[in-house]
Amino acid sequence: PPSSGHQCNSLPLAGRAGQLASFKANTIAAARTGVQKQEVVCKRLDDSSIVQNNYCDPDSKPPENQRACNTEPCPPEWFIGDWSECSKTCDGGMRSRTVLCIRKIGPSEEETLDAANCLTHRPVEKEPCNNQSCPPQWVALDWSECTPKCGPGFKHRIVLCKSSDLLKTFPAAQCQDENKPPVRIRCSLGRCPPPRWVAGDWGQCSAQCGLGQQMRTVQCLSYTGQASSECPETLRPPSMQQCESKCDSTPISNTEECKDVNKVAYCPLVLKFKFCSRAYFRQMCCKTCQGH
Repeated sequence: PPSSGHQCNSLPLAGRAGQLASFKANTIAAARTGVQKQEVVCKRLDDSSIVQNNYCDPDSKPPENQRACNTEPCPPEWFIGDWSECSKTCDGGMRSRTVLCIRKIGPSEEETLDAANCLTHRPVEKEPCNNQSCPPQWVALDWSECTPKCGPGFKHRIVLCKSSDLLKTFPAAQCQDENKPPVRIRCSLGRCPPPRWVAGDWGQCSAQCGLGQQMRTVQCLSYTGQASSECPETLRPPSMQQCESKCDSTPISNTEECKDVNKVAYCPLVLKFKFCSRAYFRQMCCKTCQGH
């Protein structure tokens, strides 16, 4: 057995007699960096297998060289960006992306060229998207005028369930009820005018001859024409006034029947206000004034 104390399969250090390994240079190209580097490794002499560097003579290790490679310009190529969001969620929209003709001029540098420099077919920059039909949707028509014309009121409008192209009308159940726009809103066109007294035309004079009375209706009406009790009494127009009719010159003969000429509730007032002493009233209210 050997007296050196080494195992049988151990290798002597480089530089000693019977050297079994030496440094070898392997050329490794760095992909797309434009540089080739020379890697130096320690290899066995018998089978060229790589071993640890301490088996080779360190003084014999060659330098790790590098050199430029692929120095010719790279061919132009298309740069394709990501698609943008579709312009519509349904009923057909468009999406786009960036497409450029570029050429690499360094490990991390590139230049943009005219599209004609890229020889392959130019990728599409725009395309349709979301071509599926949109669901029915609510379509609101214009608001009506505020009613009533003053004070608190409401506006109304019609809301329809329509197709997305607005050409078809569907039953309301086909649109989402929670998204339905309001069909009525509150409104006001200002404060309403107060109720006012409204007087009618004067009626015929109660007397066919001489003095009599005329009557007319006087009502308190709201701005809508409804009866009201809010008109001030101090502003109420009179509902009765004195009138006079032209008398016929033919006197009433004593043989004619004594009677009241007027047909309205006039003669009782003549008696009440003691006008029977006057010839005209005694004549017109002959029956009522008898004995007075």
